[in-house]
Amino acid sequence: MLPPEAVPVVEHQLENTSIFLKLFCIGVCLFSARPALACEYPDEGNMPLRRAVTKVRMQPEIEAWSAAVQKAGAAVQYALLLEQTRHSGGRCYWTIEVRADGKTWRTFYVSPDGKKLLRK
Repeated sequence: MLPPEAVPVVEHQLENTSIFLKLFCIGVCLFSARPALACEYPDEGNMPLRRAVTKVRMQPEIEAWSAAVQKAGAAVQYALLLEQTRHSGGRCYWTIEVRADGKTWRTFYVSPDGKKLLRK
């Protein structure tokens, strides 16, 4: 049993340990969530968004498909989904869905700098 004068010291140490443990748990949670975070956005205004969509639109297969779909009277859309990122080979990629009349036809992944393109 502890002497009465030791009780405040033990309580103080438990409070400090509890605060440290809470901060440690928060740090671990934030660090482990890092891979799930979105890609870094280049500081170039809306140019990275335009560049990513253009990278997909200029693919020969997309140009041919788009022309055929539009000729048939359907609307072609390019959905850039910034909240759905993919990490591959140490790089982060934005998701772009190519759609006709609201239905996804193909999915691509483009790096924010527009230099890399992956197909699903």
